[in-house]
This record gives sequence, structure tokens and C-alpha cells, in this order.
Amino acid sequence: MRTLVTGATGFVGKRLLEQLERPVVLSRNVEQARRALPGATVFPWDPMRGPPPREAFDDVEAVIHLAGDPVAEGRWNDAKKKRIRDSRTIGTKNFVDGIRSAAKPPAVLVSASAVGYYGNRGDEVLDERAQPTNDFLADVCVEWEAAAHEAESLGVRVVNPRIGIVLGPGGGALSKMLLPFKLGMGGRLGDGRQWMPWVHLDDLVQLILYAMRTPQLRGPVNAVAPNPVTNRDFTAVLAKVLHRPAILPVPAFGLRLAVGEFAEILLASQRVVPRAAEQAGYTFRYPELKPALEAILRGDRS
Repeated sequence: MRTLVTGATGFVGKRLLEQLERPVVLSRNVEQARRALPGATVFPWDPMRGPPPREAFDDVEAVIHLAGDPVAEGRWNDAKKKRIRDSRTIGTKNFVDGIRSAAKPPAVLVSASAVGYYGNRGDEVLDERAQPTNDFLADVCVEWEAAAHEAESLGVRVVNPRIGIVLGPGGGALSKMLLPFKLGMGGRLGDGRQWMPWVHLDDLVQLILYAMRTPQLRGPVNAVAPNPVTNRDFTAVLAKVLHRPAILPVPAFGLRLAVGEFAEILLASQRVVPRAAEQAGYTFRYPELKPALEAILRGDRS
């Protein structure tokens, strides 16, 4: 299956491309993408400047849209929040306009979303039927998904994986946590009672591919492991796997001083479960946290 991918040079995109036989990639920096992704056909595209080139969609049967300004990089201010929103809403609108111009639309669009859709919900169990809150990230996710679903008018099946905290080697959330824990300086965030909807990188990649190939999947699909954990439990398991103590909690006020508004995302509680994926028959390789972390630290690859 010839598949077009945006965000292909990112943490998830690179691993995803390893699983694709005939990938087509859209990138702002064509030469950099060609060096990073040998074997891929690369076309130039700036998501904020208009649709991708029409020829990028030639003979493409599926498209996977992962591009977006990184949420966890840089302190949040008005300019950063505008980049987060515009890269997802305007970028996705422009991407769908590209599909609209294709000689033959692809059969399926898998367009990323995020568990930020649900906001801070305490101990409430959240499957895909749960409604969004009205905070900044939830509003972005609602607009982001709506922009993707415009492709349905073209006869395209649209799936929105709502991605949780991605754990994998060489990047993502775990890479930022490892050093303080290895130094014995790790600890819970705030009171540690907030639920963390995590997912192993390999499961996320396989779930994206499963959504692409499974006709009954459409709309939101929670891309998280079936067993979320609290931040306190996550901290304890990571410390145990690393054989290090976890004795230095980060108080909520300290986190807010350090990273500003983004602290509310780190302290939010989202007990998200992958109801749609499991009902569609997807079997998680890493449903439990401890084996997932052990596999990552050993360098295992599916």
C-alpha cells in the first residue's frame, strides 16, 4: 500500500516509516528529510502556506497526518499557543485541501489527535464517548479533528488516534525523565494522583497501521495502553526498573514556576482507555507499564 505521511521526521514518524513499503513524505526541509528517511519519496510542503503538491497524492491509497508544533517544547506564551493551534487546525485544513485536489482521493486518512481532548477529569474513566472539556488543548483537539473530518465529504474514511504519553527509546517523554531518575533525583509531580494515559511507541505505530487497514475503525480511537497508571505509580515503577530511589517530588507550585501554563497539562488527570481499539480486535504488545519500560531500556524492538 502506497502511503503518504506528514510529520515523518518526528519521534513517531521515523518509527512508523520503518513499517511502510512505499512511503511518500511531505516535509518543509526536503534535503534533510531525504537524508533522514532513505527510501522515501519526499515532496516539499509548508503546512501553513497552503495545500501539498497535487502530485504527492498520485497512487496514494492511505494518508497519515502527524504534523504539528510540539506541545512539550518551549514555554507556553501567546505566540507558542498560536503555533500549537494553527499548526494543527490550519495545517490539517490545508492538508485536506490537498486531498481534495488529488486525481483520486485516498481511501483513508489517519489524522492524529491527543488525549488533551478530555482535559482534567480526575478518576473518571474516559473512552471515546466522553465529551471534551473547554480548556485550551481540548479546544485545539476539537478543531483539529473537525478539520480532518472535512475529508469525509470526499469519500475518505477518517480516523483520529487520540495519542497519550508516548514511551520509547531515543525520544519522547521518557527521554526527558531518565536523567533525573538515573541520578536519584526523580519523583512524582504534584500529589502524584493524576492518571497518566501512556502508550509504548511500538503499540502506537502498530495501532496507527491497524486503524489504516481496518475498515470498521473510524472517528476517535484512544491510542493509549489499556492500563493507565497514576503519576505516583509511574514514578515508582520507573524507579524500580532503573534501580534508583524516587524521593524528590516536584510540588505543583514549583512546576508552575518552572514551565508556566504547561504545568496544568502535566498535572491533569486523564484515565483514558482504548475501548474502540480493543473492540476492533487490536491486541496490545505492551498493556502493562513495567514490561514496557523494561523493553524500552533493554532496547527491544518489535
